[in-house]
Amino acid sequence: MDAEEPSRTALATARARAYHQVADRPLILTDPVAGPLVGITDEELAAYAEPAEDRPDSRPRRLFFAARARFAEDRVAAAAATGVRQVVVLGAGLDTFAYRNPHPGLHVFEVDHPATQAWKRRRLTEAGIERPDTMTFVPVDFETDALAAELAAAGFDRDEPAVFVWLGVVFYLSPDSARDTLAYVAGQARPVDVIFDYLRPAEDDAERARLRQRAERVAALGEPWHSLFTPEDIAGQLHDLGFTEVEDHSATELVAGYLGGSGEFDGEPPRALRASRILRARR
Repeated sequence: MDAEEPSRTALATARARAYHQVADRPLILTDPVAGPLVGITDEELAAYAEPAEDRPDSRPRRLFFAARARFAEDRVAAAAATGVRQVVVLGAGLDTFAYRNPHPGLHVFEVDHPATQAWKRRRLTEAGIERPDTMTFVPVDFETDALAAELAAAGFDRDEPAVFVWLGVVFYLSPDSARDTLAYVAGQARPVDVIFDYLRPAEDDAERARLRQRAERVAALGEPWHSLFTPEDIAGQLHDLGFTEVEDHSATELVAGYLGGSGEFDGEPPRALRASRILRARR
């Protein structure tokens, strides 16, 4: 990651959410903040709405980025309806939920590297995006800082229920680091939910080759993958940590559900989405 700006993948994800607003129908996620945050003009959005702009993998990836954010926000909404008043967005990057938060009294703690948050603060100011009173930046350098201590210093209440949203992060961590974070979440007062996406290993030689190519591309950007999990492995780890409910979906299942059975992904799943899964676990 460049010390002066967010990671390339965080920027790509935010741009995909912005382009989703104009390029895809039906709309899965309504996010009018993503475009201004990353500096995409209305003219650029309009130009991208032309079908010629799409590469074969662009639409499936856009739909998944929109769907995983929608999945998390739907679960946050369900928790808020029961009285939960804390959300922690781990590795928040350029996530925009805190600036669209429709739930009165729900406080969002954005946890990320200090350099990413400094860039985001500048962009929020330049774009005229108001920072609500219901959000707090929690700068954490995971190489030197303790997540628990930094959250506590920011006003997070360990003794109250919470939802942890952790998107686009797990595969960049070592298996031990991922488990340590899940153990921290598991220690939160009940009920506690965690929503995260992960990558599963390839199931055949062709898929292994495609996954290796993807891994090489992100490694060349300085963002190598460090962990892959089977659904059985991750479910076992979660149960060992005391989580009693695990809701796990493939990327294509998730997107298809939000598209209302449009049939777009009938047959073989798009290659861009075959390894991606997302889950919600509750303790």
